[in-house]
Order: sequence, then structure tokens, then C-alpha cells
Amino acid sequence: MSQARASLLNRLVPDRFILWLLGAVALATLLPVRGVLAEALDWLTLAAIFTLFFLHGVRLPREALVYCLTYWRLHLAILAATFAVFPLIGFGLAALLPGALTPELWTGILFLCALPSTVQSSIAYTSMAGGNVAGAVAAAAFSNLIGVFLTPLLVSLLLEAQGAEISLTGIGKIAALLFLPFLLGHALRPLLLPLVKDRPRLTTVVDKGTILLAVYGAFSAAVVEGIWSRVPLFDLGLLGAVCGLILALVLAATWVIGRLGRFGPESRAAILFCGSVKSLASGAPMARILFPGAAAGTVILPIMLFHTLQLIVCAWIAARLAQKVPLTRSA
Repeated sequence: MSQARASLLNRLVPDRFILWLLGAVALATLLPVRGVLAEALDWLTLAAIFTLFFLHGVRLPREALVYCLTYWRLHLAILAATFAVFPLIGFGLAALLPGALTPELWTGILFLCALPSTVQSSIAYTSMAGGNVAGAVAAAAFSNLIGVFLTPLLVSLLLEAQGAEISLTGIGKIAALLFLPFLLGHALRPLLLPLVKDRPRLTTVVDKGTILLAVYGAFSAAVVEGIWSRVPLFDLGLLGAVCGLILALVLAATWVIGRLGRFGPESRAAILFCGSVKSLASGAPMARILFPGAAAGTVILPIMLFHTLQLIVCAWIAARLAQKVPLTRSA
């Protein structure tokens, strides 16, 4: 592959993991698991989710939590964008354009809007743009921590307002499979952190492997139930357009929040990139827990599309910001 083609591919697909996700969907479409194998995959996925959040607890720096307390204005702004502005945008579009998507896809949109911020991407883009990296690290970590509780509650409220609901059993499973291992991992952080730091590929494999297992299992169940007959290409195009509209609106909202809050340029970059992205790493496992069987496959579709869009658009914005005059250090 020539250097020019490689550069073009990097711009179009800044994270090659997108290709792995598409591969998982393709594999589920061609070879979906059924019966006993599907049950075994579910148990394997649950074990992977437990391990994933256990490692998140080990990796969470306590300095990040202290930073949240000392610079609360920044984190309040990011949390407002993540857990207030996003859900309001999603709910508003669902109310204004109910016929644009099927009820199942609108459920996926509302679930997407209730998710916490992503960790790696928001920090990477904040750093690329010369922003407040320490603030981004703390905000992303805190967002994922409280998202274990806030996301199921927000989803429940949003769906109830739309005349739907999720099982309370699913909310209990979220606490058992996400928060408890997170607490256990953080409690054991002094003992396990050196081991985890010396094996960075371990956490990468668990992170991405858990997502792929969740996506493959969800789409397998959805394919068995005929998802591609219920979600034709035209509907996928509309879903992509809605995801693009949500991303544009939230990017504008986070920029306005940074301006109106009189934050410095570095912190505005952190608000922009932490407040406008959503975590597939949290979303895929949560979807497998909250939504039974084939429903999870439809719910994950908007997250995957939005994840792809946010990577491409935010990479472009970060590169443009990096080309400007170097940001001065200010709050």
C-alpha cells in the first residue's frame, strides 16, 4: 500500500478497530450462534465484562478523582454535556421526528445519548489539540464511574417517557457486573497496578475483546430474529443521518458551554472532546445486559455508527485545532 493510500485510510478510518467491529457484524450475519453455543457465548461475554470493569478499577488513578474535586467547574460542564445535553437532544429528536426511525432504533438512539464519555478517544483528541489532558483524564474516568448508575436510570426515564421500559433486573445486573468489579479492582489497585502497567496489551485485548464478544453475540441473536429484514439499507442511511445530526448539535453545544462558562482554551478543548463523545466500551456491554436477546443488536447499531462518526469528525477537528496558535495554559 502506497504512503498516499495509507494516509487516506488513516483519515477515513482513524481507528482500525472499526474494521474489527464490521468484521464481527459480518461474522454474526454469516455464522450466527444459536442454542447452547449462544448461551455459552453469553456466559463468556459476562465474564469478559466483569474482567473489563475490574481492570478499569485497577487503572483508575486516584489523582483523577482528586482533580475532579479541585476543578469541579470543568467536570460539571463535561458531565452536563454528557448526561444532560445529549439526552435532551436525543429525546427532542425522537419527539420531533418519531417516524424517521423505527421504535427499536429510537431506543438505540436514546440509549446512546445516556452513555458515559469514552476514555481513550477523548483523552487522545484533547492531547492532539493541545488541551487540558489532566482534566480530560479525570473527566473521562469520573464519567465512566458514575455512568454505571446514571446510564441505566437515564435510559429508564427516557424510555418511560416514550412509552417503553427496561427491566429492573437489568439495572441490578449493571451494578453487579460493572460497579462491584470496578470497586474490587480499585481496592486492589496498590497490589495489581504494577502487574497491569507492565502488560498494556492485556488491558487492550480485554477492552476490545469484550466489545467484539458483545457485538457478535448481540448481532447473532438479532440476525436469528431477522434484523436485516427489519432494518434495510435505507433505514441505516437515515440512522446515520440522525447520528450525524446529534454529533453536530452536541459539538456546537459543548463549544458554546466552553465559551459561556469563560473557560480557557485548553479547558474548552477538554469540554469539546470529552462532552461530545460516547463510549462503545461501556455501551456494548451495557446493551447486552439491559436489553434481552435480539433487542441488543438493534440497540447497538446507533452506538457503532456514532462511534465511527465521532472518531472521524473529532480527529479532523483536533488536527485543525492543533494547527492554530499553540494554546496558552489557562483554566
